[in-house]
Amino acid sequence: MEKSTFLRWFYAIGPGLITAAVVFGPSKLTITSKLGALYGYDLLWIVTVAIFFMAVFTAMSTRIGATTEISILQTVKQRWGKVASFIVGIGVFLVAISFQAGNSIGVGIALGELTGTSPKPWVLGCTTAGIVLLFFRKFYSVLEKTMIALILMMLFSFLTTFVLAKPDFGKILTGFTVPSLPEGSLGLVIAFIASCFSIVGALYQSYLIQERIRLKPELKNSKNNSLTGTLLLGVMSAVVIICAAAVLNPKGLTVNSGSDMAKALEPIFGHNASTLFLVGLFGAAFSSLVGNSSVGGLLLSDALGFGSQMGSKPVRYLTAVVMVFGATIAIVFGKLPLELIVFAQSVTIFVVPFIGIAIYLIANNREIMGDQANPGWVKIAGAAGLLLIISLALLNINELFLK
Repeated sequence: MEKSTFLRWFYAIGPGLITAAVVFGPSKLTITSKLGALYGYDLLWIVTVAIFFMAVFTAMSTRIGATTEISILQTVKQRWGKVASFIVGIGVFLVAISFQAGNSIGVGIALGELTGTSPKPWVLGCTTAGIVLLFFRKFYSVLEKTMIALILMMLFSFLTTFVLAKPDFGKILTGFTVPSLPEGSLGLVIAFIASCFSIVGALYQSYLIQERIRLKPELKNSKNNSLTGTLLLGVMSAVVIICAAAVLNPKGLTVNSGSDMAKALEPIFGHNASTLFLVGLFGAAFSSLVGNSSVGGLLLSDALGFGSQMGSKPVRYLTAVVMVFGATIAIVFGKLPLELIVFAQSVTIFVVPFIGIAIYLIANNREIMGDQANPGWVKIAGAAGLLLIISLALLNINELFLK
């Protein structure tokens, strides 16, 4: 492969890898570990479902970012008014700020377990490092390189654990091809699909594409590949489920966090395996600590009319606010307070379907998108994805408010 061809491919996948790194955080690692530990290989098929719809909406968002001259939120403002744009921006900011504590806690636990020290200094240190990254002159380039390094770290960690676990390939094939819903699994299935089929992550993709084009205008007409990052998200999710199914499920062990998974590996495979998995947990937590905060800061800045350039002062300062909030909660409480989880879920229920509908309608609109508008099969797949999002929202409403 010629160097120029490789560089074009590398630039094309950058935004997709950032999105994958943001979505695969410590909470995702916990959910996937629990799925495998409790239900073995039976629920691998949901990875395919979630990744399919994530790929559809991320590709839509990618085309919107490459085709339009203004951000999605500004398009929403033009089409549906300032209030709609503000609701999306403040909603995403509140969700980001609510879940940031979990990312801070994940970083602290991973490095604390690795070094046998208190997690609190690590929370402070990693938050400081994240804020320092914000103020690099070329923040997007630094973010892209950091996320790619963390993705590679996670892949190495989880794939090595996969090899050590020696899973049953016959059961893996059955898990992917024969859908089943074991009794008591619905809650985890909903949580997994909602976290993997991340509409907020898809929305963020359009901003990453526009930032990349702003920095390198010559890339505007080049191919924008979001599929590689989405597939890597699916691979990491499936690998962790398989590892938990092979190692924890036969022994009846359960996990409540990614660090529990690492602890369970140690007596079976030794200290090195446990250490390696904790390295993967650190990669997941730190990538989300930086990425999740940048999503919140960027969307709020755009909603308030301060613009959507990732290197601008409003975006950097609002992103730093998200990081500081997460670190403060992590240090004061040591865990994600239940009230904060409920609040974040409540905001997500109402904001995510609206974002999904907005992406779908914009991507379908030939006046906006020209020949880049959704083809027929994408319209059908996107409509099915919207039905899934709305169904998940209704199930969450029932779980949070009606039970």
